[in-house]
Amino acid sequence: MDRDILRLALPSLGALVAEPLFVMTDSAFIARVGTTSLAGLGLASTVLTTVVGLSVFLAYSTTAAVARAFGAGRIREAIARGVDAAWLALLIGAGCLLVLAALGPTLLGLFGAGDAVTDQASVYLRISAFGLPAMLSVQATTGLIRGLQDARLPLIVAVGGALLNIPLNALLIFGLDLGIAGSAIGTVISQWLMALVLLAVVVRHARRQDVALRPHPGSVAATGRESLPMFVRTLSLRIVTIATVLVAARLGEVQLAAHQLASTVFMLLSLALDALAIAGQALTGRHLGAAETDTVHAVTSRLTRWGVGGGAVVGVVLLGASYVVPSVFSPDPAVQESLRAALWVLVIAQPVAGYVFVLDGVLMGAGDAPYLARAGMLTMLAVLPFAAIVWLWAPGGPLGLAALWVATNLLFMVARAVALGVRVRGDDWMRTGA
Repeated sequence: MDRDILRLALPSLGALVAEPLFVMTDSAFIARVGTTSLAGLGLASTVLTTVVGLSVFLAYSTTAAVARAFGAGRIREAIARGVDAAWLALLIGAGCLLVLAALGPTLLGLFGAGDAVTDQASVYLRISAFGLPAMLSVQATTGLIRGLQDARLPLIVAVGGALLNIPLNALLIFGLDLGIAGSAIGTVISQWLMALVLLAVVVRHARRQDVALRPHPGSVAATGRESLPMFVRTLSLRIVTIATVLVAARLGEVQLAAHQLASTVFMLLSLALDALAIAGQALTGRHLGAAETDTVHAVTSRLTRWGVGGGAVVGVVLLGASYVVPSVFSPDPAVQESLRAALWVLVIAQPVAGYVFVLDGVLMGAGDAPYLARAGMLTMLAVLPFAAIVWLWAPGGPLGLAALWVATNLLFMVARAVALGVRVRGDDWMRTGA
C-alpha cells in the first residue's frame, strides 16, 4: 500500500509544486518592476485562478472516472472519458477567453483598487486569457493520465513548463522591457507548449485502444453534467478567495501586494500537500472500481496520518522560511512585514490543511461530489461573516492581513476538517463498480 501511495504521490508532488511556480516566478519578477504592478498581478491572478479553479473538475472528475474504469478493467471506456474531457476543456477555455476579453476590465474594476493597479491588472489579464484553453486542457489530460495510474508524465511536463517560464519571463520583462505584459506572454507560451505535449499523449493512447478522437456531443454534455457538483464545491472555495482579495484591497495597496505573495506561498504549500490527495483520488477510484472497500478504508487511514504529519513538517519549514522569504520576494519593508504576519498564520494552519486535502481527494475519488458540494457551501457560509468583520474593522499594517488570513484560511480549514471528518467515519460515501 505504501508503495502505491508513494508511486502516485511523489511524482504528483513535483507536478503540483511546479504549477504554482508559474505564479511564483511572475510574482518574483513583477515585484522588481514595482509594488503597483505586483498588486495588479494579484488582482488579475485572482480572476484567472478563479476561472481555472472553477474548472478543476476537469482534472478531479476525470481522474476519478478514469480510475474507476481502469480498476474495473474497462480501458477503452477510460480513454474515451479522457478524450471527451479534453474536448470539454478546450470548449470551456475558448468560452472563458471570449468572456474575459470582453468583460475583464469590468471585473477588475469591481475590486475597488486604484486606477494604476487596475490598469496593470488589465494588461496582464487580457494577455493571459489566451492561455486559458491550454491551462484547462492540461487539467483534463492530466486527469486522464493520473487515472491510468501514471503520475510521472504530468511531473515531467509540469516541471518542463515551469523551468521554461523562468528564462522567458526574464527575457520578456527585463530584456525586452515589456514589464507585466512580458510576464503574461511568457506564461502563455509555456502553458500552450505543455498542453500540446499532453494532448499528443492522449492521441497516442486513443489510437492504441482504437478510441475515436472526434468529440461525442452527448458524452461531452454528460461529462459536464456529472461534474456540476464538483463545480459547486470549487465555487464555494473561490468565493472565499475572492472575498479575501476584496478585503485585502480595502486594507490598502501594501496589504494587497503582500496578500498576493502570501497567496502564492499558500498555493505552493497547498498543492504540495495535495499530492497525497491525488494519490487518494487515483487509489480510491481504482479500488472502488474493483469493489475492494477494505483496501479503501486502509488507504484513507494511512493517507490521513501522512497528511497531518506532512502538514506539521511543512509548518515547521515555513516558520523558518518566514524570516527569509519576505525579503526575497519584495524590497518594500512594509510589504515584507505584512507578508510575514500572513505566513505565521499559515504555519498554524498546515497540519489541518494536510488532513483536509487528503479527505477531499479520497471523497473525490469515491465520486462523493454531491456531499463535497453541500459541505463546501456550508463552510463558506460559516467563514464569510468573519471576513466581513475584518472588512468593517479594517486594521492597518501586518495586523490587518494576519486577521484576514485567520478568518478566511485558518478558520475555513477547521470548518472543512469537521465537515469532511464526519463524512468519512461512515460508509455512505462508498460506491463500488465502474
